[in-house]
Amino acid sequence: MVTIYQAKEFEALLKNQKKTSLQSDQAYQVAKEVIGAIQEEGDLALDRYVEKFDGRVPDNYVVSDEERKQAWEQISPKTIDALKRAAKNIESFHAKQVNQSKFMQTEPDIISGQIYTPVDKVGIYVPGGTACYPSSVFMNAIPAVLAGVKEVVMVTPARSGEQIEPILSVAADICGVSKIYKIGGIQAVAALAYGTETVEPVDKIVGPGNAYVAAAKALVYGDVGIDMIAGPSEVAIIADDSANPVYVAADLIAQAEHDTLARAFLISTSDQLIRQVEQELEAQLAVLPRADIAGEAIKNYGGLIKVDNLAEAFRLSNIIAPEHLEIQLNDSLSYLGYVKHAGSIFLGHYTPESLGDYYAGPNHVLPTSGTAKFSSGLSVADFVKTSTFLYYTEKALKQAADDVIQIAEEEQLSGHARAVAKRIK
Repeated sequence: MVTIYQAKEFEALLKNQKKTSLQSDQAYQVAKEVIGAIQEEGDLALDRYVEKFDGRVPDNYVVSDEERKQAWEQISPKTIDALKRAAKNIESFHAKQVNQSKFMQTEPDIISGQIYTPVDKVGIYVPGGTACYPSSVFMNAIPAVLAGVKEVVMVTPARSGEQIEPILSVAADICGVSKIYKIGGIQAVAALAYGTETVEPVDKIVGPGNAYVAAAKALVYGDVGIDMIAGPSEVAIIADDSANPVYVAADLIAQAEHDTLARAFLISTSDQLIRQVEQELEAQLAVLPRADIAGEAIKNYGGLIKVDNLAEAFRLSNIIAPEHLEIQLNDSLSYLGYVKHAGSIFLGHYTPESLGDYYAGPNHVLPTSGTAKFSSGLSVADFVKTSTFLYYTEKALKQAADDVIQIAEEEQLSGHARAVAKRIK
């Protein structure tokens, strides 16, 4: 069911894979059509596409205060307590990312620095397809609120055509989302980007979605900011004989059940562990509710990779640059320096990726498809902009003038040179 590779064989496979856009041509074309229509027609087009893709146009796109209040009555106290504890952990972790503006005086007559200012308005996209994700509400909204964003709004489809999942509404209340729209898909991204009679436009859109949502975010980028263009979810696990095959198989399946396109790899120095994990995958999939999704992902996009040593394991992992990297080794902390490229790293035998998805604190909105080689997971920094500032006295300008004028003249930008020269004559 799952393919077993030798290291050189797997590395050759990676090298031969063609880099492709994270959006399919079909998704891109559909997104372009929907976005154009909503820009031109506003709510008329929004209604049309909500009915087409979500099944029914709600009586009111905005979740009312009464609906939000009723949602709390539909969720068990035990679940609410768990959500609150998770939100507290996520807030505590991200609060340490908040930056303060800086003054840097390099010379007696020069003052320079950097100020941080939050984005005014952010829209968070929360998927509502094959599952329900209150954790995505937390991971996107909490850093924005901590950054000082004035207004955080949320879009998510109403499965019944009228109501969103109550747990999403409760999660939104816990972390300070000001408004919720019952809209999903491309049409939600377009409405957030350009506004309609009902939906107010935002300055930045964040949050995961399917290929169509990813294509829509790519198309609106530039008119609004986005966090990233995410592909299918993925995990790589580096393990040796000290690892428990039951845990390893469970973690591979946990990632594979997201999506039939999800990628899940074990990279191991142990032939025995690989054989045991192969057997465990079969046993655990047999009783998994989402076995059809996870099984297809593992069969088509998973792999168990045998390496000669741990140095080779980390080298392969850095080529993959996985969204999630688990290091299931004894003394796992000592191997952290071997990691060059990974979205989020989980160390030890008792740190499953599920902790990061829901509860521990680090963000779960992470770079996928190898983009961890040049990008980072969502953080407070994604919701602020930096502006530099500079102050020179007349004395300081005179000291710099000759050099500035010389460089400006070399670039044949005499207007730049004169702007300095006129001040010192």
